[in-house]
Amino acid sequence: MRILISADMEGATGVTWTDDVVPGTPQWQRLRKLFTGDVNAALAGLFAAGAQDVLVNEAHSSQRNLLLEDLDARARMLTGRHKPLSMMQGVDSGVDGVVFLGYHAGAGFDGVLSHTYLENQITGVWLDDVPASEGRLNAALAAEYGVPVLLVSGDDRTCADAREYAPEAQLVEVKECVSRYAAICLPPARTAELLTSAARESMDRAGRVERAPGRHRIDVEFDASHLAQATAVIPTVEQTGVRRVGFDAPSMTEAMKAFKTVTAIAAGAVQGIYG
Repeated sequence: MRILISADMEGATGVTWTDDVVPGTPQWQRLRKLFTGDVNAALAGLFAAGAQDVLVNEAHSSQRNLLLEDLDARARMLTGRHKPLSMMQGVDSGVDGVVFLGYHAGAGFDGVLSHTYLENQITGVWLDDVPASEGRLNAALAAEYGVPVLLVSGDDRTCADAREYAPEAQLVEVKECVSRYAAICLPPARTAELLTSAARESMDRAGRVERAPGRHRIDVEFDASHLAQATAVIPTVEQTGVRRVGFDAPSMTEAMKAFKTVTAIAAGAVQGIYG
């Protein structure tokens, strides 16, 4: 069995605020160890249940956060940015399941460091008219390749969201959201036990499933009008409101590539504290 882990950081053990996840800060250096510990805990369960090859796709920010020197030696790690499928790079390689580790709630929703791709410029994303987190978007992409979502970890709001888009997946709550920048956290020794157990159990569902191809539409709402104007210059993207754009795509793969382009253009249009 071959498994992909898409590893984000906001939903990792102990993470509660900006400095925990911004590269270069002392807190980030500290939380990198906890983040790597979460990944290793999941790896332990996957390998114990029969996984033969696990690729860990670094999916947070610079995508250079995990400590390779501390990673379980049985795994492989994909690190660095500008991957065609971004957080889901590797889902098209014939894997039998995917783990969403360290995920978070989407833009416009309560949750620790909740957002969708951009930290604060996007106020809402909809996939086929349904509010969409990164988890929902990535699950739809996985479905296109016939890859089941095996496990989702993050705060309680993340797990509530996952119950909607991946109802059969194992869920691990490593913390309880109090506010965007506060949470009741479990110590890493406890979250490691939960992650290993859930990962082991999740392997019962590993295996190729029927693909779910089809057209999709993504709508994006920003916090300022100039971001909608900037992204509407992209072919196929139309401005549908003062702060909103939308586009249709023939597949989820193409939809996610277009969404990645939209977020890149929007990020480049942000200027200082005025956004």
